[in-house]
Amino acid sequence: MAFVEDLAPFFSTADFAVSAALNGVSVTGIFDNGYAEPFGEVEGRQPTFLLPTASASSVAQGQSLVIGAATYKVRGVEPDGTGVTLLRLELQ
Repeated sequence: MAFVEDLAPFFSTADFAVSAALNGVSVTGIFDNGYAEPFGEVEGRQPTFLLPTASASSVAQGQSLVIGAATYKVRGVEPDGTGVTLLRLELQ
């Protein structure tokens, strides 16, 4: 019997998750705005959005994700095999 964990509590907007629109479809996930070094240095991390893989089944690079007033382009889609997918983003 495989171990299956209920991921719903991890993606509750009452805690860390936020609502977003992925190509016009409402999704819930955990947003990390990352950081960038000042003066255009190379170091830093890009923004990411972690969501249940079931909500990311049709996501592709180049699609848009809107969080609040900011629009991001999906630059990478990384399912981890445990039911969670990480989207690597770029601010538009």
